[in-house]
Amino acid sequence: MMEAKPKRRIVTENGDTGEDLVLATLIGNGDDVGPLVRHAFEMGRPEPLVHQLKNVARKKEAEIEDLCKTHYEEFIVAVDELRGVLVDAEELKSDLASDNFRLQEVGSALLVKLEELLESYAVKKNVTEAIKMSKICVQALELCVKCNSYISEGQFYHALKTMDLIEKSYLKLIPLKVLKLVIERRIPVIKTHIEKKVCSQFNEWLVHIRSSSKNIGQTAIGLTASARQREEEMLERQRRAEEQNTGGLGELAYTLDVEDSEQDSVLKFDLTPLYRAYHIHTILGVPERFRDYYYENRLLQLQSDLQISYTQPFVESYQTFLAQVAGYFIVEDRVIRTAGDFLLADQVETMWETAISKIVAILENQFARMDSPTHLLLVKDYVTLLGTTLRQYGYEVGPVLDALDKSRDKYHELLLEECRKQIVTAITEDTYQQMVIKKEADYENNVLSFNLQTSDIMPAFTYIAPFSSMVPDVCRIIRSYIKGSVDYLSYGVNTNFFSVLRKYLDKILIDVLNEVILETISNNSIGVSQAMQIAANISFLEKASDYFLRHAAQLCGIPSRSVERPQASLAAKVVLKTSRDAAYLALLNVVNTKLDEFMKLTENVNWTTEEMPQGPHEYINEVVIYLETVMSTAQQILPMDALYKVGVGAIEHISNSIVSTFLSDSIKRFNANAVSAINHDLRVIENFADERYHSSGLNEIYKEGSFRSYLVEARQLINLLSSSQPENFMNPVIRERNYNTLDYKKVATICEKFKDSADGIFGSLANRNTKLTAKKKSMDMLKKRLKEFN
Repeated sequence: MMEAKPKRRIVTENGDTGEDLVLATLIGNGDDVGPLVRHAFEMGRPEPLVHQLKNVARKKEAEIEDLCKTHYEEFIVAVDELRGVLVDAEELKSDLASDNFRLQEVGSALLVKLEELLESYAVKKNVTEAIKMSKICVQALELCVKCNSYISEGQFYHALKTMDLIEKSYLKLIPLKVLKLVIERRIPVIKTHIEKKVCSQFNEWLVHIRSSSKNIGQTAIGLTASARQREEEMLERQRRAEEQNTGGLGELAYTLDVEDSEQDSVLKFDLTPLYRAYHIHTILGVPERFRDYYYENRLLQLQSDLQISYTQPFVESYQTFLAQVAGYFIVEDRVIRTAGDFLLADQVETMWETAISKIVAILENQFARMDSPTHLLLVKDYVTLLGTTLRQYGYEVGPVLDALDKSRDKYHELLLEECRKQIVTAITEDTYQQMVIKKEADYENNVLSFNLQTSDIMPAFTYIAPFSSMVPDVCRIIRSYIKGSVDYLSYGVNTNFFSVLRKYLDKILIDVLNEVILETISNNSIGVSQAMQIAANISFLEKASDYFLRHAAQLCGIPSRSVERPQASLAAKVVLKTSRDAAYLALLNVVNTKLDEFMKLTENVNWTTEEMPQGPHEYINEVVIYLETVMSTAQQILPMDALYKVGVGAIEHISNSIVSTFLSDSIKRFNANAVSAINHDLRVIENFADERYHSSGLNEIYKEGSFRSYLVEARQLINLLSSSQPENFMNPVIRERNYNTLDYKKVATICEKFKDSADGIFGSLANRNTKLTAKKKSMDMLKKRLKEFN
């Protein structure tokens, strides 16, 4: 071992290089030298590498040799042990060969079994795959059968969902191309079939919903009418309760709540076919097409519904027409609220604008043709119910109400004409005799109902009213006119329509009632009793005008206190008062005409009589009897102011007649005896005037204007003509005291006609009377001075 070390050192010194050391290190470490070999060949210099490898091999051999020399003893022992192992190995090899033979014998059989097992596994795999594929096909076919069943049962939604499942989950998994191809081809056909069936069902629903629209509209309008009636009744009860200082608001709210729930429960109609059709078209991927189809068909239905038949009167068909339109838009409102985005609000608005323009045109045309206010009111009332109904569903009904407002004057013209006929009939058929009322019910209906009572105390029956039957008849006509006007003005454009109603009320009282009365008054055939009763009737109609105004305010919901102020009265009241004065004038004209017939002074009086009269003329008795009849009748019928006017007018007419007769050209001359006779007549009239003035109680009312005072001109003239000193008329003081009503010119004319009897055949006898002579001289002096004055 000591000798080996120097040898190793020599080898290292003689053969080692840096590259040999690197290569030796790599090989010693067990690293891969492949890259170095590849690099050497790539560089084209394998010889150095080979040389280096040989050097490394020599070094390794030397190391091995050194190692062996160092451990040769252990090596010999190891070799010996290895030889022993070799013997054991041979034995083991023999045992292994024997065991391998036996193993081969056993393994061959097992190998056969293994091959059989593998083949079974392959068959099993194929069978499993086949079963799986068969299950897919069976499931697909079962879904196809189920889809056909749904289609046959009309359950198209389930059929489409089944087809969608087949398409998405089974179609790509079906292993049989033939089956897959058949299913792929049938799916579009089935979808088209379903779409056609759904459209067919939807078309049936379109026909059904159109035929049902009339009933839907009628039901909705009927509910609105019922609600309106209940509300009116509740407001009336509330008004009465307020007048009695009692409450009554809770029931109104409860009633309206009941109405709302009732409307929700009654107005039901089936939109399921629409929902189903839209949903199926959505699944089919064509919702827009169905929406357009629905809109176009419903628009066609609307255009058809808006056509009216001119073969049937509109008053017989308007309810059906308007109910059909109402039902149509109630359906559309339900659709837009419940079908999601199916129908656009703009589309419904377009349909509504189409409908409302057509309705307005039809109403204006039909209103222009109507000649009955009842028909026009019926249509208007139904149209307002239509407007109220559709306004609840959000539709703008202003144009329709505007059309009704435009026909307001037409309606009132027709209503006025109808009332004119009734008023003319009531007045012309009136007997102008005071009403005889025998029962309390008749008194309430004819007197109390119109506030025509003259006392708050219930009279005893039989009761004789101061007016004739014309008054309550006219009041009933006016009341019905107010009701008709309110019915038309209610629920229109103007909610506060009292001012409009007041205008129309004045119109009927002035343009109709007053004109008819004036025409009756101007009729020459009217008698005293008729004129008197008409004047009395006008007074009560004037009084009833306050009732008409209060009644109108009540129907309009206006507080009564707002129309009870004097400045709030009707203009017709003033006009009726003027007509009443015209009736008084007509009465006076009739009375005066009759008085002229009785008096006829130019015929009844001998103006140049030679005999001194012992009393009044015969005609004056007839005049007094006639005046007595007139005044007695007037006292029963006319109010005190009218009675006074009649008495004053008649008395004054007699006074004027006397004066006018003296001025008449038919009287060329008269003498003192004629004046004395007229004086007797005048005294009779004066006595009658005083007696009637006091017996009628007028003296307590008109203390400064007695009936006698209206005879003063005739009395002063007779006194002047009877005076022994008529020239005193020219004395201002005496004239102002005794003759202040006489006119200079009239006195001069009359005095020129005054001739005493000395100018006649009996002048010698007259001259014996010195008084007459003195009077004659005085009269002549008066004549002379009057001529000078003139």
